[in-house]
Amino acid sequence: MQPSHRYTRLTAIALGIAGVISFGSAGATGFQIRENSVKNQGRAFAGSAVAKDDASVVSNNPAAMVNLDSTTVRTDVTVIDLTAKFRGGGTSAAGTPLTGGNGGDPGDAQPVPALAIVVPLSGAFDKVTLGASVSAPFGLKTEYDRNWVGRYNAIESDVKTIDLTLSAAVALTDRFSVGFGVIYERAEVTLTSAVDLGSRICAGNPICRSPASPFGPQRNDGLVDVTGDDNGLGWLVGFQFKPTDKLSIGYSHRSEIDHDISGTVDFTVPAAVAGAAAGNPGLAALIADGPGGAKLTTPSVDTLSVSYAFSDNFRMMADVQATDWHSLREVDIRRHNALNTQVGFEDFEWEDTMMYALGAEFDLNDAFTLRAGVAHDETPTNDRTRTPRLPDNDRMLYSVGLTWNASEHLSVDAAYTRIEIDSPKIDVMSNSGSHLVGKYSGHADLFGIAAQYKF
Repeated sequence: MQPSHRYTRLTAIALGIAGVISFGSAGATGFQIRENSVKNQGRAFAGSAVAKDDASVVSNNPAAMVNLDSTTVRTDVTVIDLTAKFRGGGTSAAGTPLTGGNGGDPGDAQPVPALAIVVPLSGAFDKVTLGASVSAPFGLKTEYDRNWVGRYNAIESDVKTIDLTLSAAVALTDRFSVGFGVIYERAEVTLTSAVDLGSRICAGNPICRSPASPFGPQRNDGLVDVTGDDNGLGWLVGFQFKPTDKLSIGYSHRSEIDHDISGTVDFTVPAAVAGAAAGNPGLAALIADGPGGAKLTTPSVDTLSVSYAFSDNFRMMADVQATDWHSLREVDIRRHNALNTQVGFEDFEWEDTMMYALGAEFDLNDAFTLRAGVAHDETPTNDRTRTPRLPDNDRMLYSVGLTWNASEHLSVDAAYTRIEIDSPKIDVMSNSGSHLVGKYSGHADLFGIAAQYKF
């Protein structure tokens, strides 16, 4: 017989995707974050795998580290500010109208930092370049009002992934280089939602027919809080090819990273429910606290970049990026008991996505460089299964940026990106049996600043 203590098993996205901000990741669709370089941001992330003077290539394409000829340290911070609004309503499991407001603005401004160092070797190893970086490739945070109309689907969602990447590049010729990296990833997840315990208690129970009953739909909400963390390993490989002095082509592949999340599941219940549970073993088991676990896989990412210098002071870049979301299909939450009881199920059916970016740079003089770019980013979500935890949709990105070369050693970058998100629709059932219908509207603003020092 399986142990009777509570054990919650979630499939690939139960703790991963279910913990992202309300429009997925404001910086990219799904829960992907590309903001590890303010220079790249100023071009709408075009040219990320062939960047010539940017230490962030440690994690974007290690083969491009050969573009740096001296030890270089770079630090970036991008603030992602999401503005979102929900309009809609629905019905409880009993068919009564859902109570509550629109949830407020679930997205607060969130800083996304990154740090990278590139070290070209010398002597017998002068064709080798080493690098290290710390970045956050997936996740963000949202929090709705505790009593909003969609509380049975989501209240708080918080996922953080922190990567330590160690990379090496080898210049096989003056025009062709290869690179490889090892990724150590830390994942931390918290998600909460309300549970309509009043409806569950009343299901088939004659006591609830009385107007004096303390139980009923939306009258005895509980709160479930799931937290967990894990460490995982992945890898990164890429190449850079320069057919001519003006043309550069780069490709990189980032692997999937598997996590076995472990943590806890905690219930907060009203006094009336706690009292009823004392004489009801089934209800007591439903709201029992205990250990939990999950399988989380962050997706693989393939990036192809091209850069062409039309003149000494004008360059254009393009990116095509594919993100492998197809393995993130569903949330199946179960207790590890004799009946393998299902606590909840959400069917996401995510699909692979493409991002297309076009950017340009113009050197005004030796001190200042201007940038701009535009990108189209597809969503992995769909109208059939979209939920308030993931009301993501296709988006357009419009970016501007600049670099100030303060000296031959120090440069400072700044960038701004406006993200326009197609309004996603919601038509979904919760694990409490409620039906939520509505529509989101919103946008995101990204403000980035960075500094780079070359020794």
